[in-house]
Amino acid sequence: MKPFIFHPGEHIDRNLFLSFEHLMALYIFGGFVILLFLFRHHPFMRQVRWILFATLVISEIGIVTWSILTGLWDIQYNLPLHLCTISLVTSSFMLATNSYKVFEIIYFFGVGGAFQAIITPELFYTFPHFRFFHYFIAHFAIILAIFYMIWVCNYTVKFRSAFKAFLVLNCIAAVAITVNHLTGANYMFLARKPVTPSILDWLGPYPWYILSLELLAIILFLLLCVPFYLRQRQ
Repeated sequence: MKPFIFHPGEHIDRNLFLSFEHLMALYIFGGFVILLFLFRHHPFMRQVRWILFATLVISEIGIVTWSILTGLWDIQYNLPLHLCTISLVTSSFMLATNSYKVFEIIYFFGVGGAFQAIITPELFYTFPHFRFFHYFIAHFAIILAIFYMIWVCNYTVKFRSAFKAFLVLNCIAAVAITVNHLTGANYMFLARKPVTPSILDWLGPYPWYILSLELLAIILFLLLCVPFYLRQRQ
């Protein structure tokens, strides 16, 4: 018998948004962000890099293994075409290689995408299910990896970085739309809106919300450059 925390039929909750468990996860995440900032100059940060790297890698291996062992792996859901999965894999590479080229793209995906994912989680499992822990740990690690490169490695982005990221995003979206059409999947939510509450609920019906997303993405990417611009002006 599978342990109940791994069983796909246990701890299902279709109203996780702003539940006690969700709010506690956000509270814990805020604590980690504060700690990372406060101790950004501590020598232990060298180890934190590899802790984050291991967390990202193990979380991805874990979810793939769980999906296969429970018989839930499906081409419609488990290809690495979700923006957060792409962010996870590239964040791992960024941490391992110190790649600035990856950082100036993944900064926008991670802060813009993973942060939105933890605020409005597209998740049907609640505490203490494995999927609950995986979802939040993986998304937290993506954002913390990006903040690590900013606060510890002093990486920055420029306004042109936003347009690079926007171009890459649209290339990925083109692949996702093609796969969605061929398989009936909904990667990057480009075939239909998620059933859980999200920002897409405010952007109009399909397919018009996709155009709204395009505009929102470039505005958000440009806004994410502003803190670095202001810091450079000082």
